[in-house]
Amino acid sequence: MVRIIGFFVGVGFVGVLLLSFIINGVDYLRNPPEHAAYYYFHKEPRSAELSSDGMLGKFDRAQLQRGFQVFKENCAACHGMKYVSFYQLADLGYNEAEVKAIANQWAVEVPSINPDTGEATTRKAQISDRFPSPYANETAARAANNNAYPPDLSLMTEARGDGSNYVYSLLTGYQKPPADLLRRFPDAKPSPGLHYNPYFANLNIAMPAPLVADGQVTYADGTKPTVDQMSKDVSAFLTWTAEPTLENRNRTGWAVLIFLLIATILAYLSYRNLWANAKRSVGPHGPLDPDNRQRMDEQKAERGIAG
Repeated sequence: MVRIIGFFVGVGFVGVLLLSFIINGVDYLRNPPEHAAYYYFHKEPRSAELSSDGMLGKFDRAQLQRGFQVFKENCAACHGMKYVSFYQLADLGYNEAEVKAIANQWAVEVPSINPDTGEATTRKAQISDRFPSPYANETAARAANNNAYPPDLSLMTEARGDGSNYVYSLLTGYQKPPADLLRRFPDAKPSPGLHYNPYFANLNIAMPAPLVADGQVTYADGTKPTVDQMSKDVSAFLTWTAEPTLENRNRTGWAVLIFLLIATILAYLSYRNLWANAKRSVGPHGPLDPDNRQRMDEQKAERGIAG
C-alpha cells in the first residue's frame, strides 16, 4: 500500500514539473525576454597592439616612461597605485637621482606621525614609499567624485578581462550615445554625472574622459601626444604595474620549454640506443604451444577425429 501511494505521489510530482515546463516554455516562445541595452551596444575591447603582448612580449621602456607621465599628469589626481613603490620606477629606465626627484616632488604627500607631538601629519615621499593615495579614505574619495569610488590602478589590467586592451579602449571610447540606442532604449540616456562609453560594462561610466584632446602632455622624446597615443602609453604603463616581472616570466617559460624539448629528444635517443639490438621473443601460448598441440592431436586420434 505504501509503495502504491509513493508511486502516485511520484507520478504527480513529475506531472507538475512537466506541466510547469510546458507552460513556461510556451510563455517564453510567446513573450521572449527583452535584452538590456548593453546586450546590443556593448563592444569588445580593441587591440592596443602593445610590445608586451604575446609569448615574446617585451616592454618598451620609452613607452613606459611616457605612460607614467600620462598617469602622473592626468590620472594620479583621482587614482592611487598602492601596490607600486617609487623605487620600482628604476625598472622604467630612470636613474636613482631621477627616482628620488619624482618621489620628492610627488603632489600627494605620505601620511606620517609627527615624532615631537605624536599628531598625524604628512611628509615628502621617499623612494622606499609606495605611491600615496590622493584621498584619506574611501569616504573622502566618494565625496570628491559624486559618490563614485575611483579604483586603485595598480592591478587594473589584471582585474579586468583583456586588461591592457580594455584600458586602451575605455580611454578612447568616450562618445555621444548613438541615436539608435536612445530610440530603442530611452532610459539608457546617461544621467547627470555619467558618460556614455560602449566599452564599459553597463555603457554609462561615472569617470569623465581623462584624455580629451591631443597635446595634454608634452613628451620629452618628441612623440606626438595624440589621445590614441597617450591611451596606448598609459595602458602599457598599467600593464607593467600589474606584471612588472612579465619579461622574466616569458624568458623563464621559454627556457623551460627548450629544456623539456631537449630532454624529450635525449630520452627518445636513449630509448632507441638501448633497444636497437634487442630482439623480442614471443613464446607461443594456448593452441600454438607445441605441447598443447601434441595433446590435442592425441585426443583427436583417440576419438577418431581426422586431423
